[in-house]
Amino acid sequence: MSAELKPVSAPAGPWLSIVGIGEDGVAGLGDAARKLISDAAIVFGGRRHLELAANLITGESCPWPSPFDVDALLALRGRPVCVLASGDPMFFGVGATLSRSLEASELRILPAPSAFSLAVARLGWSMQDAQCLSLHGRPLTLLRPHLQPGRRLLVLTSDGDSPAAIAALMTELGFGPSRLTVLEALGGPREDVRETKAASFALASIDPLNMLAIEVAADPDARVLPLAPGLPDDWFEHDGQITKKVVRAAAIAALAPRHGELLWDIGAGSGSVSIEWMLRDPSLRAIAIEANAERAVRIRRNADTLGAPGIEIVEGSAPAALAELADPDAIFVGGGGSDPGMLDTAINRLKSGGRLVANAVTLETEAVLIGRREVHGGSLTRLSVDQAAPVGSMTGWRPAMPVVQWAWGKP
Repeated sequence: MSAELKPVSAPAGPWLSIVGIGEDGVAGLGDAARKLISDAAIVFGGRRHLELAANLITGESCPWPSPFDVDALLALRGRPVCVLASGDPMFFGVGATLSRSLEASELRILPAPSAFSLAVARLGWSMQDAQCLSLHGRPLTLLRPHLQPGRRLLVLTSDGDSPAAIAALMTELGFGPSRLTVLEALGGPREDVRETKAASFALASIDPLNMLAIEVAADPDARVLPLAPGLPDDWFEHDGQITKKVVRAAAIAALAPRHGELLWDIGAGSGSVSIEWMLRDPSLRAIAIEANAERAVRIRRNADTLGAPGIEIVEGSAPAALAELADPDAIFVGGGGSDPGMLDTAINRLKSGGRLVANAVTLETEAVLIGRREVHGGSLTRLSVDQAAPVGSMTGWRPAMPVVQWAWGKP
């Protein structure tokens, strides 16, 4: 729901009630929730929710349309309307969606125990020590960054096939020893709790309404994503066009990602900087701009493999490819920095308070960066990395090409 739908003025008092309902149906509802449902002229909800509350509904029952849309509900603004939702409507629920378009004064929300609360009650876990995630209708690879040995995860799934698919993905990634608990139809007569390991997952006939609890454990050779930037270069598919590990870590540090920010990665190559940016926090966004079609496809594969499927990839050359993009909070220029016009376009589009980092490996690009630093300020850093390598029967240092980094913050 877009921010444009936010009303200028709201009706006096709440007109929309959002009632959380569990699998135990009306038996689990209090008197206030029952009254809100029975007094409503129109009740929205999933077909399952409407069936659970059928004997309380005196008004019109309206199942959510497919694909999901709330416009019909918003058109009834001011009338007594009730929405039924699973558990806590404000925790990965429809209440969170509606609150983006309505004022808090228009809403009356009565939550029931969430699936997460019911799950920790069955497992004996503490909620604050578990990571709560939703993969409902989302790419399973979003789980990848959370696969840290010793971590406990509570995962909302899409359907009865999802637990097996998640187990297969985890096994492929080297997390087969993880303990999985499938919690089905919690709080209702169909409730069931079953436990297995990811590598030996063979559970059948899983209820479509389920949650997966994961106790993460890894094989000795599993690729556990570090919490700091600087993934090994060989974790990325690339054709040589990649910002190398040490330089990449320095770039992410200089870009200084903050909650909710958008990065432009210009001349993205393998997408390594975009991916490392996205992995710092789930709220971060990135657009990888890459002129080479084959590399653009490779970026998508890298993003999916390493748990950043939300990266937007724009195939085209800067500055033309930048024209229709949202203004960024941060910009990394890994390719094309020798074009002063492109660099100036990026500078102009960067938001106030944003950060720009541009790398140079050629004298020509270095000269451009030195010139921009003379005009705008910022810092120049020359990064030179030597790595130990065989020299005959002995070992010596082999230098990589030095990289000049210009880092600048826009006033």
